[in-house]
Amino acid sequence: MIRCTILMVALAILAGCAPKAKVMVPAATGNWIAIFNGKNLDGWTVKIAGENLNDNYRNTYRVEDGLLKVSYDQYDKFDNRFGSLFYNKKFSHYWIRAEYRFVGSLVSGAPRWAYKNSGLQLHCQAPETMRKDQQFPVTVEFDIVGGWYLGSKPTGDVCQNGTHVLIDGQPLKGKCSKLSDITIRDDRWVTVWAEVDGAKRVRQMVNGAEVVEYTNLTLDEGDPDAQRLLASGADKSLSSGYISIQSNGAPIEFRRIEVLPLDESTPVDGARP
Repeated sequence: MIRCTILMVALAILAGCAPKAKVMVPAATGNWIAIFNGKNLDGWTVKIAGENLNDNYRNTYRVEDGLLKVSYDQYDKFDNRFGSLFYNKKFSHYWIRAEYRFVGSLVSGAPRWAYKNSGLQLHCQAPETMRKDQQFPVTVEFDIVGGWYLGSKPTGDVCQNGTHVLIDGQPLKGKCSKLSDITIRDDRWVTVWAEVDGAKRVRQMVNGAEVVEYTNLTLDEGDPDAQRLLASGADKSLSSGYISIQSNGAPIEFRRIEVLPLDESTPVDGARP
């Protein structure tokens, strides 16, 4: 009897530790718009910490062989030159889809956490409103991460940069959600997409698997850069903004970045009822 009880408890513990079945969410169908043209950076604005607006320091962002690349082969040292490449159009209700892969090594002087680390930044502040030495725009970030050879280093979480979000109705504590269990270690192409419903709700998917859903996007009144935006008349509710691509010291390539704009009242394919 005791052995049976112990076995039942052990099975219950194992069942509780088993990974949850992933929710698969197909990308919406419709007239997707390529915001990267595969030829050049027309329609995009560069802002790198410590540099003037549109100073693409040492050709960090470039287009080669049809790929949008974040590259550091002309750097001697990183020197905290975190950057963002902004698409020049604002969005509120939309789907975004991108294909990326990490290549090469972390540039000298970049922080260790930046190993295979980038991001799609959503609802960003306008690049011209950033301070010259500001490292990250005020934004909610679709965190893009590559794995180490061993251990877990998941991709697809949401990170708060001068912003606040709710997950399951509760404020996200800390910078990033840490809900993903998807680690991708090699240089394969990865497809990510997100459904962005203004300030109401965002869902983020990696290769079709939902990683995180969050709601109630707002500016963080305790963040100095968000405070500047609020003082200039920005709404605390973060209902729209720009899309940008992070440069954190890790080389990364994109072969597709596209957006499906939605009217607020338009039904979204693949959305929950």
